[in-house]
Amino acid sequence: MKKILLMETKLHLRDWPILAFGLVLPIGLLLGLGQIPDLGKPDPNLGGARFVDAQLPAQMILLALMTMSFTALPGVLTAYREQGVLRRMSTTPVHPGRLLGAQLVINLAVAAIAAVLVIVLGALVLGSHVPANLIGFVLVFLLGAAAMLALGLVIASVAPSSKAAPGIGSVVMFPLLFLAGMWLPREIMPDALRTISDYSVVGPFVNAMRDTWAGDWPQLPHLAVMLVGLALFGGLAVKLFKWE
Repeated sequence: MKKILLMETKLHLRDWPILAFGLVLPIGLLLGLGQIPDLGKPDPNLGGARFVDAQLPAQMILLALMTMSFTALPGVLTAYREQGVLRRMSTTPVHPGRLLGAQLVINLAVAAIAAVLVIVLGALVLGSHVPANLIGFVLVFLLGAAAMLALGLVIASVAPSSKAAPGIGSVVMFPLLFLAGMWLPREIMPDALRTISDYSVVGPFVNAMRDTWAGDWPQLPHLAVMLVGLALFGGLAVKLFKWE
């Protein structure tokens, strides 16, 4: 497993634009949107907190997870399937599942690096808060990452080609970003739309992130929705994923 992980890491470093996109996009948006004056003012809809304190960093961390899960992961796996890499590995003692595991680790690592940079740069440049409940933050991040990566595997399963995979991922990603409150804060969403957001995995993820920023533990309903999403997407990925 270590050799495969090292090999895949080297290949990813060669294809650096994908990794750079996963890092630069959320950080660039964080610093760019953070310059909007209104986002740096106390917001009554957020209990008097500023949008840049927790809401914006949480959304940028979600964006990093989605970028790696819905763009990078499906593109690489569908390319490997097209090239027969997975089929050839199935005839060797090295099961292709190890390659899949290496891909999951690499994409999770990039998303984790992006999360750290979002928190650090947000605090240094924008004066954003840092998560007061670090253990709760790590729990939410890992659970959300697992659910997003599982959904990414579903996309890799149904995508007909490596060129189509990122497009399908984008079609899935942008509505989820909307439900997460990227363009319309959840607090001012119509009741019906907010209810949909509450069961979309991404809405509970952002809310749970904000709870950890405030020093609280994530609420059980938020964790439950993410766990159900992980079980659902993980089950679909296992059922639909094709090695060749």
